[in-house]
Amino acid sequence: MNGDSERLFERFGREFPVGTAIFKEGDVGNEMYVIQSGKINISKSVRNVEKVLVTLGPGAFFGEMAIINQKPRSASAVVVEDARLLVIGPKTFETMIRGNAEIAVRMIKILAQRLQEADEQIENLMLRDHNSRVVHFLTHLATKGQQVPGGTLVEVDAGSLARKIGLKSAKVSEVLTKLLNAKLIRQHEGGILIHDVNRLREFLEFLEMKEKFGDI
Repeated sequence: MNGDSERLFERFGREFPVGTAIFKEGDVGNEMYVIQSGKINISKSVRNVEKVLVTLGPGAFFGEMAIINQKPRSASAVVVEDARLLVIGPKTFETMIRGNAEIAVRMIKILAQRLQEADEQIENLMLRDHNSRVVHFLTHLATKGQQVPGGTLVEVDAGSLARKIGLKSAKVSEVLTKLLNAKLIRQHEGGILIHDVNRLREFLEFLEMKEKFGDI
């Protein structure tokens, strides 16, 4: 960690051990956080299931909406890897935004990206069939996946996939088994390998048509 980071940590920093709930959905708060090290899960309760929206690492920030709109927290934040965070209050936040255009532009871009991801998550939640929800999310992950020999690698497993889309692990494992048997995916070190993303999208279209019209 360089000198500037250390000086910032001395002024605004706090350490949070793994398992710490920094805030919970519905809490009142007026601080945002910048991650210097460690990882944070941002999650939301969906149909009484805790759904992980995103896992954030060094350089990311979270909790800013409580400062911007002065409303209760819309999600929960839990430390999943020992973290060093900068804790920024409203006055410091306003000074940062007013005094540094680069920070303001970066924040706008990240907020726009989060809005797009929220739209995609809403689209996923509107799918009633659990098969469609799993396949839909896999095709979404594939757009950011890594091209490797044999297809596209997405860094996710059944457990994390279940948390991200708010389904029980048994339901997700059931769908993954179907996809494995259909040779659309296979288990791979580091995640799931999608052999052909276009074929997976075609399968999703089939599931959506089946959900719309039923079995003929």
